[in-house]
Amino acid sequence: MTQDEILLIKASWKQLQKIEAVLIGDAFYSKLFLEAPYIRPLFKSSRVEQGNKLIATLAILVKQLEKPDQLTHAIEQLAIRHVQYGVKPEHYELVGNTLLWTLGKLLGNSWNSALQQAWTNCYTALSGTMIRAAYVSTPQ
Repeated sequence: MTQDEILLIKASWKQLQKIEAVLIGDAFYSKLFLEAPYIRPLFKSSRVEQGNKLIATLAILVKQLEKPDQLTHAIEQLAIRHVQYGVKPEHYELVGNTLLWTLGKLLGNSWNSALQQAWTNCYTALSGTMIRAAYVSTPQ
């Protein structure tokens, strides 16, 4: 990711923090379960709790964007936990598309091609690290 992309993501995150976490989580999980109802059983906690986890994870990610080496271990551990939940490599694209859709809806007129590309690059790096940690680096 470029420094400009990091700045775009951080600025958009400041905007998102003005929105109640429950609304962000509800938008995300409503869209996710609409697109892929078959993955609903992977989520054992309430939608509110899941939304809070999503926001907490994104907050850590955004805060550490400029320190990817410090972030890598946490991402790898997150990936390993996701395998235990039943997450498959193909779920990452679905989640990424849902995240981008959610960000676009919530950021409204602030959402543009540069911001979309920045978040896409961020999620691509994140999901790539998670997939490698969970499905490539460890025997299945």
